[in-house]
Order: sequence, then structure tokens, then C-alpha cells
Amino acid sequence: MYKDKLVATMLLLFLLGCATSVEPPNDEAAQRSYAPAYYDRGLRNPLKGFTTRDPGEVHEWATLAHEYFRWNELENHESDGLDEILRVTDEAFGDVRSRNVKVIPRVYLHWDGDQTHWPSDMTTGDYDSPQFKARVTRLVERLGQAWNDDPRVAFVEMGIFGKWGEHHSPDPTWEMQQLVGEAFVKAFPDKKVSVRSPWEEFQEFDFGVYWDSWAHQQQMYGSGRHIDEINTLTERWKTNYVGGEVAYNWGDWQIQPGETPTDSVDDPTHRNFIENSIRWLHCTQLKWIDRYDQNDQGAREGAEILHRALGYRLVLTHVHFTPSILDGVLELDVFGKNEGSAPFYYDWPIQVALHDPDSREVIWSANTRSLEASGEGEEFGVQGFRGDMRSWWPGFQWTEPEFVPSDGWPGQVVSEGWSSSPGQWNNSPTGRIGGKVRIEGVPDGEYVLSLSVLDPGNMEPNLRFATTQYWNGGWHPLGRVSVGGPRSGGDLDGLSFDDPGSDLSIRY
Repeated sequence: MYKDKLVATMLLLFLLGCATSVEPPNDEAAQRSYAPAYYDRGLRNPLKGFTTRDPGEVHEWATLAHEYFRWNELENHESDGLDEILRVTDEAFGDVRSRNVKVIPRVYLHWDGDQTHWPSDMTTGDYDSPQFKARVTRLVERLGQAWNDDPRVAFVEMGIFGKWGEHHSPDPTWEMQQLVGEAFVKAFPDKKVSVRSPWEEFQEFDFGVYWDSWAHQQQMYGSGRHIDEINTLTERWKTNYVGGEVAYNWGDWQIQPGETPTDSVDDPTHRNFIENSIRWLHCTQLKWIDRYDQNDQGAREGAEILHRALGYRLVLTHVHFTPSILDGVLELDVFGKNEGSAPFYYDWPIQVALHDPDSREVIWSANTRSLEASGEGEEFGVQGFRGDMRSWWPGFQWTEPEFVPSDGWPGQVVSEGWSSSPGQWNNSPTGRIGGKVRIEGVPDGEYVLSLSVLDPGNMEPNLRFATTQYWNGGWHPLGRVSVGGPRSGGDLDGLSFDDPGSDLSIRY
């Protein structure tokens, strides 16, 4: 009898203990892991894609615009100062921030024929005198003062020399390449600078590329092949962008890239050829092709395919986090891949936040820039919260074109097989964001954990990942977390989401 009572008492105490015990936080059993839902449409993301010729133009995909500046409108006399450059810039850029558009500027002296735009106190066509050397270095220095820290400026095309600022007719001399190349490096430490033919000019610099006849039937063997050689030998595409424009006004452009921009994006023979060229050369942006007919449904569908290929397209493949935060420390790991053709080229801060589940109000947030400045990552050593979107590379070694002999110039063209369908990458790297971050000053309760990438222009979310788990304004909900209480299940059940492809609320 006594033995039976003792067993019963011990069993009761065990059951009571089970009912009141709390599992230790952050152990393997307390983790939540899953694959976020995929978004298969295009995304109107910054610093990539179709590029308009006018910052004031509204385009369904374009967040980039090109702007040509005549030297003499920025500075028409030695007495003109920086204030004139700032005034002309503001007038040209207009309200781009409210439309989430950034600008690629280029300065030129000669347009075409007798259309020259030299300052009134300089000699037209004089690219070599001591006066020109002094004035061009001063101009570039001032452009850096005006544009290097301007969040409206995406990238900078060097320009200046030759027709349309395209470094031909005439070409810059070796001496001028060294002088102006060094001036641009010094003036733009925080902006990516590109030149027309880095395999011919400015070879000693790590500038990006703007190709002025992208995917043209008669330039694939020359320009396209040279860009590929630079990318292969130096991996330039990992650190500086490749872009330009598609040309519809010379040679055999009707063969490739097509009769018109609408033909280029609508006809699979042209669209596949252009997509293969984009991926082969890691292209970020293209203009002129943006002028397809946006009222043509077939063209719009084809344009979306190319827009997805241009630049970066970041996908979240796996999320791992602690749904219950009892010790004030959040552990988060986010893994992903880049389905686009090029990296994201700037070090934009990555932010984690906790939201009220009902109002979506941000209750707490921290980003990689603020954490690094505070030294908080040192508390956790190598496990401090880290992430850099520049390291989310796309695949490497896209299916290359096969060149075959041709009777016309330049004697080699791409075989027809390259236009039959898109090729493929030889590999597909992965990216990671994550580590540990301390959460302080947050009342006990349940919250929604989110991830976002901040535009330094206003430190608000901008870049969007390709997931349906999205809230307007650039937020990506990852799961539910509880602070100071029992473990949350971590699921997003019951939450409503927005369409990331139709969100026009983002600005910087």
C-alpha cells in the first residue's frame, strides 16, 4: 500500500512539474525554419532595369533615368561656380525622389555635326591644352561635390570626350585618360563610374561599361566579346556595373536586336537573344529599348521577362529564427539567391524590425549600419548580425554565344542557336543575412518580425525581395515572435499581405 502511494505521489509531482516548466530559450527545439513563398512577377526595384532618357518620364518598370548635361550649361565661363551645377542638376532631376527614380548623368561637349557645347572662354575642339586640363579636372572635382553624395544619382557615365561623350571622334589621348580617370576616381569614391570601351581606353582603371549598341548584330563580336573578356579576366562585373543602350539606327539592327523596341521585347527571336546577352555580360540597365509600346500586351509581357533578367533579382530561400525571445537576444538567419544577372552594387543597410501585428507599426528596429557604429556586433563576436547585398552574386558563366563567319562587317556574327531560347548558368551561389541582435525596450508581447533593405537617401525600406510575404513600404514579414512570454508558434497565419509588384508608395 505504502509503495503504491509513493509511486502515485511521485507521478503527480512529475505531472505538475511538466505543466509548469518552461523550455530554455534559443535551443534547437525553439527554432522556426521554413521557405518563404516565392513571387514570380517583376519588381520595380531601384538601381536596375529599363532606363528612360528623361528623368521626368513615367515608365511601368523604370527606376533609372539617363540625363545628358552640356558642359556649357553647367559651366559657361571660368567664373561660374558650383552653385550653377547644383541649380542645373536640381532643375533637370525634378521630382525623381517622389517616384523612386535615380539618374545616370553624362556630361558632353559635342553632340553631332556642328552641335558643340564648349564654355564660351574655351576653344572648341581643344582637348589637349593646359587650359583644358585645368578646367576639366576642376569640372570633375565639382561634379563630385555635387553628385557623389546625392542619393538621386545612381551611377555616373564619364562622357566629356568625343561625339555624344562616347570617347570617339576624337578618342581621348593616353595622357588625358590618366588625368581624367584619376580625377573621376577621386571625385566619386561612393558612386560607380562607367566608360564606353574600357578594353581600349582607361584600361588602368576599374570603371564599369556603357555599351552604346547593346546586342547589335555587328557589335557582338567586337564589343560584346570584349566585355566578356574583361569580366572573365578581372571579374569587373562583381564590383562595377555593365549597361548602356540598345541602338535602332545603324547597320543591321533589324536582324538583332530587332526593328523597334517593341519588336525587341515582343518577338521571342529578339527577346531571347537580348536576354542571353544580358545574362552573359551581367547587364544591369538598358535604355532606348524602354520605348516599347506599353499599350501592346505582348510587348508588356516580354518586357517583364527582360526586366526580371536585368540587374539583380533577390529571392529568399530559407529563414531560420527564434520565435520566443526570453533572454533579449534575437537569432535570425536568412538565406537566398540572386536570380538576376548582376549584383546589387552599393552597401545599403539591412534592417530587422518588430511590428505590431494589427497596425503594422514598427515597435523596434535595428540595421547593420547602426549596429556596426555602436559596436554591438562585438558582443557576439563573429555571430554579430551581418549582411551585405553586394555579395549576393548571380550565377556565373552563362551559355556563351557561338560565332560563325559572315560576309558582312565585322566578319563574325552570333549563330542562330542563341536566339532559340535562354541559356543557363553553370552555378548559382547563395547569399546570407543573419546572426544575433539584442532587443531592448520592447514591451512583452507578440510581434511580427520583418526584414528590409534601407535606401541611405532617407534610411527607409526600398529594395524588394521576390516573395509574396510583403507589406507596402518595403517590409518583408518573416514570422511571429514573442518577447518575454511563452513561445510563439512563429507562423504568419492570419496576416494579410500586399502585392510587391504594384507598390508605388516607396520613395527616398
